[in-house]
Amino acid sequence: MHNDTVETLIGALVIAIAVLFGIFAYRSAGATGYSGYELTAKLSKVDGIAVGTDVKLSGIKIGVVSDLTLDPSYLVTVHMSIRKDVEIPDDSSLVVTSSGLLSSNYLSIAPGGSDKMLPAGGLIRNTQGSIDMMGLLSRFVGGVSGSSSSPSGSESGAAPKP
Repeated sequence: MHNDTVETLIGALVIAIAVLFGIFAYRSAGATGYSGYELTAKLSKVDGIAVGTDVKLSGIKIGVVSDLTLDPSYLVTVHMSIRKDVEIPDDSSLVVTSSGLLSSNYLSIAPGGSDKMLPAGGLIRNTQGSIDMMGLLSRFVGGVSGSSSSPSGSESGAAPKP
């Protein structure tokens, strides 16, 4: 009888710790949502970006990606929820980037110099989609492709000019 009570208490403690850990992880991941305003941007490529991806300005998280949609011209419309206390100039730019080679991608906003701010529902026009890191790495490792110089240093077989 005594062992059953101890086992029940230990089980309840383990479940309580698991629930607390789950709540902590949920809040740390920023999944609680932002009560802010929405901005959109159109990008040609969004590899590594999904709903919940961070939106940062000067390295500080100011929002999250709330939705991704594909428009008829095959551009991806990124919907972002931005904190109410952060205003974005209308000539700002948006880039898909990452902190390092193995880290996940995020959206980085580079503020422009305009005095006019983007309104709620505004569109960031200056954008750069994600870069194919594996393609760049394979080009770097494999050398520059398309170089067809012959061993003599001449491509057409004509003698080099002095």
